[in-house]
Amino acid sequence: MAVATLNRKIYVWQLAVRFYHWLNAACIVTLAITGYLIGNPPAILSSSEASFSYWFGTVRFLHFLAAFIFFFNFLFRIYWGFVGNRFARWNNFIPLKKEQWREIWQVLCFDILQICIKPFKSIGHNSLAGFTYFITFLVFLFQAITGFGMYSAMSDAWLPNLFSWVVPFLGGDFAVRQWHHLMLWFFIIFAMIHVYLVFYHDYVEGRGTISSMAGGWKFIERK
Repeated sequence: MAVATLNRKIYVWQLAVRFYHWLNAACIVTLAITGYLIGNPPAILSSSEASFSYWFGTVRFLHFLAAFIFFFNFLFRIYWGFVGNRFARWNNFIPLKKEQWREIWQVLCFDILQICIKPFKSIGHNSLAGFTYFITFLVFLFQAITGFGMYSAMSDAWLPNLFSWVVPFLGGDFAVRQWHHLMLWFFIIFAMIHVYLVFYHDYVEGRGTISSMAGGWKFIERK
């Protein structure tokens, strides 16, 4: 009986994708922490001069800075979805084919329901992961639109003012802030599930899922 060995490397994640991934992760962590503090500011008592205690202004500055980086990084990923290699293309994220829906069920069967014995192995993103990332891209867009919509009331910059229509369209400043804050928890829950599944698939498949996002290479079986 032939034994499969992991001795063939495939270059899956290009440098542009890896750069986007880690910059996006850093932005989300920064936005989540600062966004939570903005929504739930703690009372910090200090005997120093008020001019020396501009910590909340720093929090807001970091939030706005991370938001701009996040937005343009997101635009870059949209562009790379059209010009990147076959693993980065948009057809991996939008399940338009019957085979992709079948693959989604196979992954659900093993990962979530655990009623299948044999795991489904994919080289790039499996169809369920790709579709999940597509949903996160929509949430990214929603967060950017609502964030810039709120920021437009305090900025004369051209970019935020492109979204000045968002606040009245969604029912006012309070409603937009509530929606924007609610999506924060989507990112927190997504990050927890994402990290768990990355380690899980790295262990089950043994294809270098974790290291591939650092070096770009994955390993596949050669009979």
